[in-house]
Amino acid sequence: MLQIGCHLSTSKGFLAMGKEASAIGANTFQFFTRNPRGSKAKAIDQKDIDELLKWMRENHIQNIVAHAPYTLNPCSDKEQTRQFALETMADDLVRMEYLPNQYYNFHPGSHVGQGVETGIHQIVEALNAILKPEQTTTVLLETMSGKGSEIGSRFEELKQIIDGVILQDKIGVCLDTCHVYDAGYDIVQNLDGVIKEFDNVIGLNKLCAVHLNDSKNPFCSHKDRHEKIGEGYIGLKAISAVIRHPKLCHLPFCLETPNELEGYQKEIALLREKFAQL
Repeated sequence: MLQIGCHLSTSKGFLAMGKEASAIGANTFQFFTRNPRGSKAKAIDQKDIDELLKWMRENHIQNIVAHAPYTLNPCSDKEQTRQFALETMADDLVRMEYLPNQYYNFHPGSHVGQGVETGIHQIVEALNAILKPEQTTTVLLETMSGKGSEIGSRFEELKQIIDGVILQDKIGVCLDTCHVYDAGYDIVQNLDGVIKEFDNVIGLNKLCAVHLNDSKNPFCSHKDRHEKIGEGYIGLKAISAVIRHPKLCHLPFCLETPNELEGYQKEIALLREKFAQL
């Protein structure tokens, strides 16, 4: 069965997100752990979370994905910024244990002139400080487009981070289709080759989720601007090949396209139709 959903707002609560997902034909979803442009997190509502967990059981939902705020940069050149990222992520992981055995995705960060090696070292330090043996959450490094001084646009960079993490079973990768295409991995003309390269460099056992986005910009543009499915440079045919690929089709797919709920509902229905042609 295709696990597909979209990014939903937590403003109405966790159970409300579950009900919204069901209403648009989704069987997974993604949400921000706190204000995506800030640091404030809502107080934990145990009853609301319990109701979401019940909804997940009743609807056979296996995986959902939490997304860290965009403002975090664990490899900043400023110690205060790095410390803020570390503290925020540590708090998020404590909160994630209310939703056991799920995914927590974050952008590795930008080294802002320090150099890739220094940035990777700082990201590894942060992860080793916050990951705990008792946690059930898997932390996902997101593949990036390579704009500016972003780390994570090359599989080799993600591999270096993973190799430096002590608790190997707590770390994985979320592949973003727009980001990898913009970074120079041609999933349109050579999807099999990209998947093989990922497996050779990182290992498909570390691939836990996919952000399913078209791209407003052409191949290898390093821009990172998402487009609606079928309206960008990746296109519906290539996106359909991603969800149908035998080495990817079991993963949860989260849409982050520029849509409201109605638009997501149409994309989910369209992609379910394409998946059924497998």
